[in-house]
Amino acid sequence: QVQLVESGGGLVQPGGSLRLSCAASRSIVSIYTMGWYRQAPGKQRELVAVITILGSTNYADSVKGRFTISRDNAKNTVYLQMSSLKPEDTAVYYCNARQGNDYWGQGTQVTVSS
Repeated sequence: QVQLVESGGGLVQPGGSLRLSCAASRSIVSIYTMGWYRQAPGKQRELVAVITILGSTNYADSVKGRFTISRDNAKNTVYLQMSSLKPEDTAVYYCNARQGNDYWGQGTQVTVSS
């Protein structure tokens, strides 16, 4: 089992940047896949980006070229660097760890608005 705590969300203007962090309660070295998902009001939760233990990444088409996922196994932390933010990126962002079961954080709100 693993507990996940997201941070770094907030209000940002269109075109701005934010970096989200996901701190795990234990080592993530053995967790094959970690990722970020988001859920906007009235919409289903959707994949944003995932990273494997080998460093392979996958992104939603809507964020390719703007978002970068990374993991620091020494700090038990996964990051999501978001740039060129758009109003449609507004959502609650959730961290996910997949190791047999799915583990989720509580989410962090990202609002992109002028």
